[in-house]
Amino acid sequence: MPQAVRLDSVTKIYGGAGRGGRDVRALDTVSVAIPPGTFTAVMGPSGSGKSTFLHCAAGLDSLTSGACWIGGIALGGMNETQLTKLRRMHVGFVFQAYNLVSSLTVRDNIILPLRLSGERVDRGWLEEVLARVGLTGKANARPSQLSGGQQQRVAIARALITRPHVIFGDEPTGALDTVTARDILTLLRSCVDATGQTVVMVTHDPVAASYADTVLFLADGRIADRMQSPSADRVADRMTHLGAWA
Repeated sequence: MPQAVRLDSVTKIYGGAGRGGRDVRALDTVSVAIPPGTFTAVMGPSGSGKSTFLHCAAGLDSLTSGACWIGGIALGGMNETQLTKLRRMHVGFVFQAYNLVSSLTVRDNIILPLRLSGERVDRGWLEEVLARVGLTGKANARPSQLSGGQQQRVAIARALITRPHVIFGDEPTGALDTVTARDILTLLRSCVDATGQTVVMVTHDPVAASYADTVLFLADGRIADRMQSPSADRVADRMTHLGAWA
């Protein structure tokens, strides 16, 4: 079985964005393989390359060099139309902002990726996803009628509906209170444990990272360390020492 996500010597350089117009090496020869059915958190100080890692791994940004695969599908050589189709059907996204369409119902927000791709909606799977994220009975509601936590559940359901190779989360609990954030993290954890979904989540929160199987620590665009079976205390302690990671 192929890795859910694989990066091989990925480098990303942004031209002229640094001080004095110098190039910025946001990722520096990063190699990592993320197995299917696992929960990976990506952490690091500001400017460490976390967001660039996610954007490159998800095919949202081009690579300067190296190669990336999603579910065994090589992203190199794809044009933007092909990448868009790949992301729509094989990648789920959950962001800090819920990115729901306010004029659509919960049901229609969830099935939007299928509609955009011209794919048939499996009604049984839709009902299962609604139940899994705790939104049974809310299918006809509008986003404005939901709490922030419920809106994030809609976003997770939308990410699940295509049965993607991987769900990428970019600070998915950043806008939520502590109790609601815990509920959302528990839901993401259950997506991995109950259905074998793969989750890769960028976060700055050691408590959020403790829900993962593995934490990847980035510093200066490189993987500085990784931690298995993390606890919030161990993650927080490692974060305080990343400046001297080398």
